[in-house]
Amino acid sequence: MHSGASIFFTDYSITPAPLGKAMEERGFESVWAAEHSHIPLSRRSPWPGGSELPKQYYDVMDPFVTLTAAAAATTTLKVGTGVCLVNQRDPIQTAKLVASIDQVSAGRFLFGIGVGWNAEEMEDHGTVFSTRAKLVRERVEAMKAIWTEPKPAYSGEFVNFAPMMTWPKPAQKPHPAVIVGGAFPHGARRAVRYGDGWIPLAGRAAYGDLFETVPKFRAMLLEAGRDPESCPVSVFGAAADADMLKRYRDLGITRVAISLPAAKEDVVLPILDRWAALMRQAG
Repeated sequence: MHSGASIFFTDYSITPAPLGKAMEERGFESVWAAEHSHIPLSRRSPWPGGSELPKQYYDVMDPFVTLTAAAAATTTLKVGTGVCLVNQRDPIQTAKLVASIDQVSAGRFLFGIGVGWNAEEMEDHGTVFSTRAKLVRERVEAMKAIWTEPKPAYSGEFVNFAPMMTWPKPAQKPHPAVIVGGAFPHGARRAVRYGDGWIPLAGRAAYGDLFETVPKFRAMLLEAGRDPESCPVSVFGAAADADMLKRYRDLGITRVAISLPAAKEDVVLPILDRWAALMRQAG
């Protein structure tokens, strides 16, 4: 079972290069950068994590920029979007971003994606909240065509483009893993349909009991004719609990990731040390 950490990189947090180096030195597998383009002041949409939206959501930097800096400072650490809001990004340009960071990182990029929760944020990008899931699916399908075909084209309800030529192609073949975030059953269904992994969150009521939903997710994969090994589970927001980590390991979870605060080294590095020790305990 691999260990990772997600963070909102801001202008007051630890910066990507020293964090990447520190994580690599401590044996972490991956660092994940969150994304929000902005937070509208209306705040109609409730935050799934609680009542008050944390400051870091307003301040987070672009994940492709920060992860490139982390990749440049490391050699083995994987870098992932946790998660990229595909419904707010042009698929042709995003496909080029993904392929480019995968090339400059020598195939270490993990493409974590989600459909998002903030309707007002999406609306500012021209995205309709009620059809966002289908939009994301079409954009992911279109990007896969761009990554894998010499002259890709796509025709859908929301995404349409004639045959084109676009490079680079990703270093990973056929493309970086598309790891789908979201609660059970809807997020799980999306992962079954077009994902290379599923990211549920630990400790949130909307996600239910992972020891019940993960077996159900694997059953859904089998029903769809997919090998469960083709779509592994990554648990985000894991608690610092050695016994729970062992239970995740026994459940066959591929990776667990903690949520780091948007803070400087004096706060973040001790958390990494404690987490690394817990992972060694968990075996």
